[in-house]
Formats: sequence, C-alpha cells, structure tokens
Amino acid sequence: MSSAPASFYEQLPLPTLDRPFGIHLWPIFDKAWNAVVGYPADDFNFVPFETPLSTLKSSAIFIVVYYIVILGGRELMRNREPFKLKTLFLIHNFYLTAISAILLALFIEQLLPTLVRHGIFYAICDHNGGWTQPLVVLYYLNYLTKYLELLDTVFLFLKKKPLTFLHCYHHGATALLCYTQLIGSTAVSWVVITLNLTVHVVMYWYYFQSARGVRIWWKEWVTRLQIIQFVIDLGFVYFASYTYFTSTYFQWMPNAGTCAGEEFAAFSGIAIISSYLVLFISFYIATYKKHGKATTSRKSLRRMSQAPLPDPIHVQAATNGSANGNANGASTTGAKTNGATTRSRKA
Repeated sequence: MSSAPASFYEQLPLPTLDRPFGIHLWPIFDKAWNAVVGYPADDFNFVPFETPLSTLKSSAIFIVVYYIVILGGRELMRNREPFKLKTLFLIHNFYLTAISAILLALFIEQLLPTLVRHGIFYAICDHNGGWTQPLVVLYYLNYLTKYLELLDTVFLFLKKKPLTFLHCYHHGATALLCYTQLIGSTAVSWVVITLNLTVHVVMYWYYFQSARGVRIWWKEWVTRLQIIQFVIDLGFVYFASYTYFTSTYFQWMPNAGTCAGEEFAAFSGIAIISSYLVLFISFYIATYKKHGKATTSRKSLRRMSQAPLPDPIHVQAATNGSANGNANGASTTGAKTNGATTRSRKA
C-alpha cells in the first residue's frame, strides 16, 4: 500500500532550473502557436517593416485611431444611457489576466536559467542573454496585447465612466513604448515587461473580481505596485543607458561594459517610464491621501454625532426634585419658594 503513493510522487514533474514549473512550458506553447500561425514558434523572426505592426506608421495610426474612437465615443455617449456590459467586461478582464499569467510564466522559464548561470548584467545587457529568439517571440506577443488592452478605455466610455488623462495617456504610450523597444532590440526590455505582467495579473484579477461584485480590500495596493514597478524599471533602464553611453562615448568614465540596444530606444524608455512614475504618484496622492484625510474627518464627525447626549428624563427629574425640596423644606415666605423654583428652572 505504501509503495503506490511513493511511485506516484516519483512520477510527478519536479521543478528544476530549466523547468521551474516542473513541466516544460515552451513545447506546449509551441504547439498552440503552430496551431494558430501555421509554423513553429522557433521559426518566428521579428523583421521591421515586414512583421505586422512593425512600422512606426502602423503603430502611430493604431494609436491615433484609439484616441479618435475613445474621445468621439465619449461625445456620442454624452446624452445616452450607459451600457451595462457586465458579462463582456468579466470576459475581457479574465482573458487579460490569463494572458498576462501565461506570458509571465513563459518569461520566467526562459530567463531563470540565464540569470542563475550568467548573472543579471549578462541578462540585461547582452544580446545572447536578454534578446534570444524565444524572448523575441514573447516580446512581440506582449506588444500585441497592448493593443488588446486599449479595449479597457472602450468599456469606460460605453459605461459612461470618466476618462482620466492618466488612463488614456498610459494606454497609448505603452503601445508606443513596446514598439520602440522591439525596434531598438533592448535586452533590458524583459525587466520592464515581466514586472508589468506581474502587475497586470494582479490588476486585471482585481477588475474581474470587482465586476463580479466582490469587495477587494487591497485596491490601493494595485497603484502601489505600479509605482514600485516604475521605480525598479527606471533603476534598470538608467543603469543600462548609462552603461551604453559611457562605453560608447565616454570610455574614461567608470562603466560595467557595453550594453545592447539602440539610442532612440533608451531615450524613449527613459522619457515614457519617468512620466509614468510622476503621473502615478500624483494619482496616488490625489486619490488615496486626500481620500484618507476626508475619511478621517468623516470618522471624527461620526464620533461627535454618536456621543451620548444628556438624558431628558433624568434632567427633568432632577429639576422637579430640586423644586419640591425647596418648596417643602422651607418655612419662609412664598418669595423664597418661587426663587428656588426659578433657580431649578435655570439649572
């Protein structure tokens, strides 16, 4: 009886460095890719101006159309009743949660052996570390999901929710950011992408649960995670950019060596991610800090309104007792009795 469970556990796939999840995910992914595209994932090659959405013109047209649709849609919905769209919104957030989780797992499987065997610098600055063919496949798929995420804003204006500058800017700029890093072949891209996928798993799962009517206590942590993500992103991006420029133009300055990537990709990454950090910190302060002060004030007012008030029955009894005692215990004139009664009334 005891040997059966032992043999069962021995057959279970155990995590290893090359298979951190126990099973090898890439062959499973390759079968799915082949079924959809018609050729193995290992044969994919990102070729600018040939691969779909690989030109600045096509990406720019897509982003411009996005802004036209959401701003025009908001105007069309101005005098109309909002759509419910609960089922579609649930489906949208669920598949984005699933896509983010699957891509994140595939990235981990590809990156963990490189990080352990060759170190972090090799992984973020060497083409053979952070720009392998399987990683390029995942980079491209992640880039395509940014256009799928534009539907977030479509749901907002159809449901007549406010379109904030941060939300609209962030979605359009992220698609542009992913495009520039693909064209620029930046090996440090995986840091930004894996952190973003981690946040998206949490964020879209939160949206999914909220749409179901589940109250989530960690809503504020979604924004906190986004801010933490951008701080870490900028640390890696600034380091990689510094390493590239010093090794290329200022060899006399201390640097760790060369770093893969194009200059325009470095500038766009620094500019866009820095703007994200500023905007998200501003959003966090405006949303949660001011809200927290307002909540504190409301709690103070609530405590004051709930403070025990004098019991009118006891007040009336004390008044009557005082008046009767003065009246019955006095052997003086009625003027004194009236005075005592008056004083009781004042009391």
